[in-house]
Amino acid sequence: MRPTVRFLEDKLIEKIISEARILLRELGVEIHNDSVLDLLGDHGARIDKEKKRAFCTDDIIDKSLKSAPPYFKLYDSSGNQAVDLSGYNVNFTPGSAAINILDYESNKIKRPDTSDYVRYAKLMQSMNNIASQSTCMIPSDVPEKISDSYRLYLSLLFCEKPVVTGTFTIEAFEIMKNLQIAVRGSEEALKEKPLTIFSCCPTAPLKWSDVTSQNVVDCAKYLIPVEYISMPLTGFMAPVTLVGTLIQHTAETLSGLVISQLTNPGTPVLYGGSPAVFDIRYETTPMGDIGTMMIDCAYNEIGKYLGLPTQAYIGLSDAKQLDAQAGLESSMGATLAALAGINNISGPGMLDFESCFSLEKLVLDNEICGMVFRLIEGIEPREDFPSLPIFKEFLEEQHLLIANHTRKFLKDEIYFPKPVIDRANRSRWQ
Repeated sequence: MRPTVRFLEDKLIEKIISEARILLRELGVEIHNDSVLDLLGDHGARIDKEKKRAFCTDDIIDKSLKSAPPYFKLYDSSGNQAVDLSGYNVNFTPGSAAINILDYESNKIKRPDTSDYVRYAKLMQSMNNIASQSTCMIPSDVPEKISDSYRLYLSLLFCEKPVVTGTFTIEAFEIMKNLQIAVRGSEEALKEKPLTIFSCCPTAPLKWSDVTSQNVVDCAKYLIPVEYISMPLTGFMAPVTLVGTLIQHTAETLSGLVISQLTNPGTPVLYGGSPAVFDIRYETTPMGDIGTMMIDCAYNEIGKYLGLPTQAYIGLSDAKQLDAQAGLESSMGATLAALAGINNISGPGMLDFESCFSLEKLVLDNEICGMVFRLIEGIEPREDFPSLPIFKEFLEEQHLLIANHTRKFLKDEIYFPKPVIDRANRSRWQ
């Protein structure tokens, strides 16, 4: 039996979705892109051009939900399946777009450069429990205008795994799309075997900028998967209650879904996000807060109820270095996310409110991911019945170290971490 965790009853999910629909009908969504407003207007949405608002009907929302695929897969640079985003399948990917990197020797942060990014991409190739890479940090030694496409270029050059990425400009998309086509060989091949997921972020509350809404449209045209990253902040840029925050998150995510599916029905999407509980004491957005983790797991339930694959920024830490807090927050988040069945868990390697990346933490988090995978396999009998012959051998031999049963199931039943996790006794450790 696969262990699971749930936070919402179906009746509460239905109520949250119903309230989100009311918001989209009555308050609408602000979109600073005339072509996107025209698109929604052509499909029956009421448009207020002066206020740049679109008011979505239930028919538009229902049509969009019906056309969105219930799952999709990602493929590596060689065309091999690497990620299955369906059902309760769990996949990990590093956090994204950090502006700093932690230098382990000095224990200080610095701005990353190309050499840091190359080390990261090469390291990712050997992170066996993390299925996809991300454009996790922003190199500071290249012009800002090419930063998005440059990161994707380095990722594709030095690691075969699929990439979770995104762009902060409209112009960069064309280059990033062409990089993917260069790997696949044609637009059709890229559609058949997606190589990336693009993160597209609405602004709280209920707003899409010109750039982000255009990114959603551009991805849809080429069937490039997108993950919607709604970021409500409880008590600041969202209601203070977790339910109120979930209503806003649902409305903002559904608005992105509508833009994708009206542009090109069937565009692969992830029902994702990066919400946070706002800590009013420090004016921070703690990703390691238990409330943040609860919101993530709960909106994942809403996404699954709507029949969509899911994503969340969870399994990361707000700690400033590799310390007890980093382990506490990262492992708790990764465990809850996996038990909830979040399909794409974004977080390994990330510190300091998603602003700092650590290669050393990535290695440690890879082991957390491995332990989590063993956890969600659950407990199943492995030729344990009848048990009498096993215990007879135990009594005769006084151990089971080389028993047939032990040798057959040892590596399947027990997770053995790499040496980064210390399992030695004290004398050997010394």
